[in-house]
Amino acid sequence: MSLTVGVVGLQGDIEEHVSAIDLALSRSGARRGPILVKSPEDLRRIHALIIPGGESTVIGGLSSIKGLIPSLRERIDNGLPTLGTCAGMIMLAKKVEDRVVGKRNQALIGTLDVTIERNSFGRQRESFEADLKLNIAGADRFRGVFIRAPSVKSIGPGVRELARLGDAIVAVQQGNMIGTAFHPELSGSSTLHEYLISLVPGQNAK
Repeated sequence: MSLTVGVVGLQGDIEEHVSAIDLALSRSGARRGPILVKSPEDLRRIHALIIPGGESTVIGGLSSIKGLIPSLRERIDNGLPTLGTCAGMIMLAKKVEDRVVGKRNQALIGTLDVTIERNSFGRQRESFEADLKLNIAGADRFRGVFIRAPSVKSIGPGVRELARLGDAIVAVQQGNMIGTAFHPELSGSSTLHEYLISLVPGQNAK
């Protein structure tokens, strides 16, 4: 199958996701590779999407300027398999708060029925790694890289937990959407990227 995965290419861990997707695609046997998504026209060319970690306010602001937010919302609502990591999960969320300053007003896609708390584990200097158990096949042990990481404070009825760190929810899935508080592109594993590809219609039928 010819498969194109888009990475929102405005700010953040773009190259790392491109490398992880290249590896995941080679393992899945799919042809073609990732492209950078910077416009609504780019969105029409892809079968799955990654919104990378970075600065969620910057990614949201640039997406708004480029007219991407409505197009992202429409494609994701219509079933586009999407992985949002760290800032990308914040972008997907319906509601966002900050551990220090409380409720945040920022540009959001708003398709993932969760409330996110930004900076749940502290600032940059408190970044860390931890072993996680992901609730997906073949991911009993996954190394999570947490950098100024958020957490999921509450989930809607259609959302399932994929991972916890202590009492904190750090990965979720709602239909075609996956959100992680950590950076799977920095883990050395393409497990979550392969899982994203498996959500593309027709992939499980190979």
